[in-house]
Amino acid sequence: MTGEQLEITHGPARAVVTTAGAGLRAFEVAGVPYVETYDEEPPMGAGAVLVPWPNRVAAATWTRDGETHHLEATEAARGNAIHGLVRRAPWTVVEHTTASVTLRVAVDGAPGWPFPFRTSISYELTDDGLTVTHHVENRGERDMPFGVGTHPYPRPGTTDVDDCVLTLAARTVLPVDVDTMIPNGDPIDVTGTDYDFSTGKPLREVELDTAFGGCEPGDDGLVRHSVTHAGGGVEVWAEPVFGWVQVFTPSEFPGKGARAVAIEPMTCPPNALNTGVDLLWLSADESWTGRWGITPRNA
Repeated sequence: MTGEQLEITHGPARAVVTTAGAGLRAFEVAGVPYVETYDEEPPMGAGAVLVPWPNRVAAATWTRDGETHHLEATEAARGNAIHGLVRRAPWTVVEHTTASVTLRVAVDGAPGWPFPFRTSISYELTDDGLTVTHHVENRGERDMPFGVGTHPYPRPGTTDVDDCVLTLAARTVLPVDVDTMIPNGDPIDVTGTDYDFSTGKPLREVELDTAFGGCEPGDDGLVRHSVTHAGGGVEVWAEPVFGWVQVFTPSEFPGKGARAVAIEPMTCPPNALNTGVDLLWLSADESWTGRWGITPRNA
């Protein structure tokens, strides 16, 4: 279900990437897990690569320049197209060294997507943790709109998620229709609301499947979100182009028997192909690169 398992190591750090979807299946340091893992097919989008759009496209239909495109409704229960075109595709290994691996896939002729493109992803372990680099190339003759996202479930080592604090660099929250999970209003300032995680809030009893925006970089120029406890935790960082983040707190992660939290960096919000909000664009033969990563945190 996941294809070939590609292991990389650096000192005590170890990660596993799959050729099916180029997904992140494991990341640990000295045997301590820093992402949720799984046995067979990745549950709940775990570790998925979300290109050429993250999250949802309403009714699996989008219109641009007077042309309507019909995508496959991959979220059948809601009738939406979800999480792009490559998360279940077989990817090709471009390079595999001890501490890094790069995979690539090409898309041409997908329903509802008239823009041929190629995308690659590199995972690299360093002293600071795991760095992930996305690359997207427009292989067609027309300007191509797109977004990029990813779906890690960062794990705070062996500590229960409910005993941790969630901190987000986000300044807004996006309201959605609860039946379709499609945005139905403008972003709302989180200041003073239950959605303000800027200084950290306990995760216990917090339930989210929520898109946050306005993610602000710190002094080092990177956006940082974290799940922490008194003894440490885990951080998800990203370049400023990942100005959105979806946070999902399933009541039970399959195979774990306990709660988990997904922190999903995104370059654009849900339904961006229709709204145009923060869409990226590539001209013919142009390319784009963006980075994010996961860093274990010590006390």
